Amino acid sequence: MDIVELVKKINQCLDNLDLVRARKYIEDNQELLNQNKHLLRGNARSLLDFIINRTDAGVIPLNRQEMNVIYSINAYASKFDLRGLKLSVKNNTNLLMREDVKQYLNEDARTLLEGLKVINTLE
Repeated sequence: MDIVELVKKINQCLDNLDLVRARKYIEDNQELLNQNKHLLRGNARSLLDFIINRTDAGVIPLNRQEMNVIYSINAYASKFDLRGLKLSVKNNTNLLMREDVKQYLNEDARTLLEGLKVINTLE
């Protein structure tokens, strides 16, 4: 895919608020887009800068499976389903040990997981 077509697709994705697809395009072509940043619109440029800063900081983006696990943990916590919550925690301990995952948890999940001594939100 050439740069003009790539920029057009990213800008179109952001116009349609399809941030997931825009993020994937940017992550897959990060170096090329960084060299041709001037071709992107303002919001696409901001998303590129955000992704570059997170990559430079060493943050590994969550994949779809990890996002589904976090979604299910949030759903179990909102329903106060401790059995499902404990099962999800037991099967995904490595995911919950990551510091960047805490920002994806809702308030119910954070409170319950802190009470269960799974995470420590004191910073």
